[in-house]
Amino acid sequence: MTHVTEAAALGGKETSGKEISGKKPRSSRGLMADGRQRSPVSIIVMALLVVIWTLPTVGLLVTSLRSRDAQAQTGWWTALWNGGWTTENYRGVFDKTSIGDSLLNSVLVAIPATIIPIMFAAFAAYAFSFMDFKGKDILFILIVMVMVVPIQVAFQPMLNLLGPNGLGISGQYIGVWLLHTGFGMPLAIYTLRNYMSTLPRTVIESAKIDGATHFQTFWRLIVPMSVPALAAFAILQFLWVWNDLLIAKLFLTTDNSTVIVSLQGLLGAQGQGSEFLPAGAFISMLIPLIVFFTLQRYFVRGLTAGAVKG
Repeated sequence: MTHVTEAAALGGKETSGKEISGKKPRSSRGLMADGRQRSPVSIIVMALLVVIWTLPTVGLLVTSLRSRDAQAQTGWWTALWNGGWTTENYRGVFDKTSIGDSLLNSVLVAIPATIIPIMFAAFAAYAFSFMDFKGKDILFILIVMVMVVPIQVAFQPMLNLLGPNGLGISGQYIGVWLLHTGFGMPLAIYTLRNYMSTLPRTVIESAKIDGATHFQTFWRLIVPMSVPALAAFAILQFLWVWNDLLIAKLFLTTDNSTVIVSLQGLLGAQGQGSEFLPAGAFISMLIPLIVFFTLQRYFVRGLTAGAVKG
């Protein structure tokens, strides 16, 4: 009996020692945070996907540092032994285009064209999720149906509406902001509504009992809880507006053209200037990368939230 007591005491000391040290048992090191076993196949597949998605960017960077002849004669993966390195492509981009002004124009287009649709879509998503009014479901279905309409079919009517015979704002930033707001809002409303519908209704009911208005409930409760979805859509909208060519080319002038339009102008009819495109493209990637890495922690949460309700 004494030996059993001593063994139990020793075991208790060992357990308390492990708890104090904070070390996890060896058996749990191969487990994920939710307790499931790590899958070697998943790790290998994810590593391959990372390599596949990274290769084009690496190839673009290497190509941007090669001369025109080297780009035309050999692939970028042969640069290590074939040479042809140069920084003239980046110098040519700055000499042949006003890349600084184009980047500023892209920022002036992308930021309002991202904030405005998110702001209006968040109000609409709140109304669809927490307010009752006639025709709510039918109106939401109509908004979802608009998502399948190609934006190209609206260019001619929009040119007439925003042009000299209409509002006369074609060629100005406000015209592009309105277009991107209209084209981006259906997806924004659909995404944010699905997210907000998963939020606990008890919080909304408590706010109503306390006498909060709809605006107070939206601004003080719903917006803070919807940050992942808002940030996720902000990334998608910003990237779409930043990389847009058609709207910027049709509805802006050469004085306020975006960086994508300026890069497209580098390529002549006979292919001259093609060596500058990889360098210009890599320069144009810098600001979107900053935006993505700043908001990336919300990206996956915002995309997956609302996928399963319950």
